[in-house]
Amino acid sequence: MASNGYRNGTGTNKGAIKPPASSNIRSSSFKSRLPPSSNHSPGSALRRTSSASFTTAAGVPGRVRVAVRLRPRNAEESTADADFADCVELQPELKRLKLRKNNWESETYEFDEVLTEFASQKRVYEVVAKPVVESVLDGYNGTVMAYGQTGTGKTFTLGRLGEEDTSARGIMVRSMEEILVNVSRETDSISVSYLQLYMETIQDLLDPANDNISIVEDPRTGDVSLPGATHVEIKDEQSFLELLRLGEAHRIAANTKLNTESSRSHAILMVHVKRSVLGEEVAIPTESDKSSHFVKPPKPLVRKSKLVLVDLAGSERVQKSGSEGHMLEEAKSINLSLSALGKCINALAENSAHVPIRDSKLTRLLRDSFGGTARTSLIVTIGPSPRHRGETASTILFGQRAMKVENMLRIKEEFDYKSLARRLEIQLDKLIAENERQQKAFDDEVERINLEAQNRVSEVERNFTDGLEKERLKCQMEYMESVKKLEEKMIENQQKHQHDGFMKDKCNGEGPGFCEDIAVIKKLLEKETHMRKEAEKEVNKLKSQLGQHMDAGAGGDAEILKLQIALEDEVHQKKKLEEEIIILRSQMLQLTFEADQMRRCLARGGSGNAYPGLDSPMSQVRDSLSGHKTPVSALFDQVGVEKILDLLESEDANVRIHAVKVVANLAAEEANQERIVEAGGLTSLLMLLRSYEDETVRRVAAGAIANLAMNEANQELIMVQGGISLLSTTASDAEDPQTLRMVAGAIANLCGNDKLQATLRSEGGIKALLGMVRCRHPDVLSQVARGIANFAKCESRASTNGIRSGRSLLIDEGALPWIVQSANNDAAPIRRHIELALCHLAQHEANAKDMINGGALWELVRITRDCSREDIRSLARRTLNSSLLFRSEMRRLRIEL
Repeated sequence: MASNGYRNGTGTNKGAIKPPASSNIRSSSFKSRLPPSSNHSPGSALRRTSSASFTTAAGVPGRVRVAVRLRPRNAEESTADADFADCVELQPELKRLKLRKNNWESETYEFDEVLTEFASQKRVYEVVAKPVVESVLDGYNGTVMAYGQTGTGKTFTLGRLGEEDTSARGIMVRSMEEILVNVSRETDSISVSYLQLYMETIQDLLDPANDNISIVEDPRTGDVSLPGATHVEIKDEQSFLELLRLGEAHRIAANTKLNTESSRSHAILMVHVKRSVLGEEVAIPTESDKSSHFVKPPKPLVRKSKLVLVDLAGSERVQKSGSEGHMLEEAKSINLSLSALGKCINALAENSAHVPIRDSKLTRLLRDSFGGTARTSLIVTIGPSPRHRGETASTILFGQRAMKVENMLRIKEEFDYKSLARRLEIQLDKLIAENERQQKAFDDEVERINLEAQNRVSEVERNFTDGLEKERLKCQMEYMESVKKLEEKMIENQQKHQHDGFMKDKCNGEGPGFCEDIAVIKKLLEKETHMRKEAEKEVNKLKSQLGQHMDAGAGGDAEILKLQIALEDEVHQKKKLEEEIIILRSQMLQLTFEADQMRRCLARGGSGNAYPGLDSPMSQVRDSLSGHKTPVSALFDQVGVEKILDLLESEDANVRIHAVKVVANLAAEEANQERIVEAGGLTSLLMLLRSYEDETVRRVAAGAIANLAMNEANQELIMVQGGISLLSTTASDAEDPQTLRMVAGAIANLCGNDKLQATLRSEGGIKALLGMVRCRHPDVLSQVARGIANFAKCESRASTNGIRSGRSLLIDEGALPWIVQSANNDAAPIRRHIELALCHLAQHEANAKDMINGGALWELVRITRDCSREDIRSLARRTLNSSLLFRSEMRRLRIEL
């Protein structure tokens, strides 16, 4: 029952309550009134003037605003209380509610806002949180808090993410949306901490290992801070949703009789907003003429404000919630902290000389929200069930007392000379870097032009040499052919003369003709010799002309050089187009050749095919490969996976190659993988990898296994059937980069499974992965780096959860030198995977000493500064700061992050 201090005492309702006289609830809007401030349009922070700077010391009074929200009946209440009316009657137009004691008596309470069970999440945000968010954007601290019995919808009101239905988003998501819209990405910053108060211990929801954060109070200003909490900068809404999702996963909840998923801790989301503004322009009179002034430029200011969103754990009675054992201790802790909060609010409402702030960590955290400098909104949530009338009345009275608390709002402004200096330093660094890039580009262009000139000279000399050699060989061959013909002719003539007995006459008769042939051959030989000498003279002449052109090019003017460069570019473009045309033609010929090969295989099979009933599947496989009729994805329905797998055992090599290509293409789609494995496709692919030495078959089979290894259910099957040993053997035998890329991709997929770590190492998977580095092909190295990153991530997760301890298996296998060497690789995929692997390895303290000795510390420091991705930079910085060995070594080397 409400106390007499809150009763009206008039009218028919004996328990009617009027609001506190000082609060003036009926005459004031729920939206707080602040001094005029600059607009909130995006990017306007630098143009805003410090219109509220005069309030920094004195402050603006602002009462705690309270709204009440009714939860609709749930299924259990609809069944159990079907014969009873709701214990609460709302009058939203009068901002009033009635709490029934029985059918005749009721108590009336007034609030700043009364929200029915039909109120949308958007309306709740606009009347409860939006005025606070606007104040935070103007430089004031703000607090939005939800209080109520377990199961009345506090978490739904504040923390609902609304991923499937955006209209269901809670106050947390909507507040961040409005802040992101109204800040400038260039000059302002937003950082978030997400905590829970559990059993009087402050824990970090973004870093569960950080489970005992201390509260620090500034003795001069009284401000409360949590220096040990994780602060994450927010750039967009998606990153904020991921943080909320991560925090909710770590928040402690349990199943009680009042709620299937009851929060057992107080969740506190702190949003720190830092905005750059310009102070007022100051007019200074001159000595000569006091009427004339010159304007002093405004000073750069920074406004620091904080938005605190508190989802309190629900108050509950043990006999109703059914809490036992550890849950009973949790309930006691929750009720004690809420009781301490209620005592503080009572003391503030009654202007007591002593406010018991230090009775609980919750009241210490909310010191600024009640009786401090923050603009505070409280939403109390209640249920309609008459069975919980006592808890509902207690919640309503808590809200009534909170309405009497007065805060003194202040803006916190500081001169921002450091930001200005930092901005100038960044601009200078950018100009220096741009100058260095332009200088390097110029040097590279000069080197390229010189190299192309040398290549062209070498190519011309080589072409002339090849041409001369061809001409010489041609002349020699013609000369030898002529001599051979003459010898044959002479032998033939001698045989004729000996056979006929007229050797002398025949010689005299044929002598002139024979001499004529010799004369003709001599003339031809002299002609060829003369042509060769002329060709040599022409070559020498061209060489001298080339030398003159080179000299003229070296000392010529810039215009000729530009024309030469333009001509070379045209030639280069033409050459590229010709190469692309050749490649396309070769691909077309290859496809035609494969289709013809398949047709010939079918023609040879005929009626005597060793696999009866496979003529139709083979024709469909052939059509799928040549792109004529059946697509690869439709072969399951039209042919059947069993018949396709039978083709893998065909004696014809071409049929086998094309069949394994079809299986690999089918395995690329997740929908087909289960049917392939059930039909024995995985076993058939492993048999191909084991028994066939054909490079094409091994490459395509390895690619199919890599596709199947993307599914976690298939990974253990691959390991059980000896797949990692076969892949390791293939990796050591193969030399083709494409085959190695497929094998490395399959092993990299297996490295991402937590359960296979020990087996993967014992069967040589890590050694095989590192052995493929010998190929040096970028695609192979990228897959190797991905596998190492997956393995290191699984190890880090196992170490964090206490599943394993000791040094990393990667370090035991000697992977660290290559990881450090490749951390700054020019190829972005390789560099990104290696940077992640280093961060994951550094998260386990047992690896720190080896990483320091191996030079990995310097690469981690470089990642915190030069990495292109913000999440990797933050992970590296957080990892270095959390390691005692790394911090000690950085202090010794005088390295600052």
